[in-house]
Amino acid sequence: MLDRIRVVLVNTSHPGNIGGTARAMKNMGLSKLVLVQPEEFPSGEANARASGATDILEAAVVVDSLEAALAGCTVVLGTSARDRRIPWPLLDPRECAQTSLEHAELGGEVALVFGREYAGLTNEELQRCQFHVHIPANPEFSSLNLATAVQVLTYEVRMAWLARQGQPTKMDKVETTAMLNAVPVTADELELFYGHLEQTLVQIGFLDPEKPRHLMSRLRRLYGRSGISKLEMNILRGILTETQKAARGEPHKRRDH
Repeated sequence: MLDRIRVVLVNTSHPGNIGGTARAMKNMGLSKLVLVQPEEFPSGEANARASGATDILEAAVVVDSLEAALAGCTVVLGTSARDRRIPWPLLDPRECAQTSLEHAELGGEVALVFGREYAGLTNEELQRCQFHVHIPANPEFSSLNLATAVQVLTYEVRMAWLARQGQPTKMDKVETTAMLNAVPVTADELELFYGHLEQTLVQIGFLDPEKPRHLMSRLRRLYGRSGISKLEMNILRGILTETQKAARGEPHKRRDH
């Protein structure tokens, strides 16, 4: 379905933006790039900015007119940053994505058209589009880099496509292998730890054995509900051992963990 959606750049002046567009497209699973009279292409700078998406650039089609770029398309959506006071169907990026996929699902060809960096699309070019797309950026600073605008629209296309495919749009929480394979400590290992902890607290003067109050009971509850693994227990016991050495004034080596 995504292979029926083409990105069309009109009169792009900076080759780096063509490369950035290719990268944005490949990030989101789109592959068809059409260039209308680019000022400089092919370009080493475009290749550099593509950052591994040079296959998109190599397959890009260069044409002499917007009419040629839109050949065979059943729906054309043109980006517009300005309110031109033209009564025309206006979509936001999310609506643009839904409209694009609706047509692509029916076997149609879809064009997402982006204008010049300095002036966008002309009124005549916008009139070739069935829909205008406006990215609701900060009105006090609404000018977007061309490749950034492409990224916004292609991201929304990707999200809508994933939803239609029944695929997740976010990763499940990933537990590390160490946590998944963690072996819990045994009850007797916990008792040895509590004994070591109490001994250390007395040694550093934090616990008065004559007036212990409820300190150890509270610490037992704290560690008891933590679900300590053997690896974590080894770390805790190591800390206690080094604390005891420091309290006795013994030299000890700093460890890298």
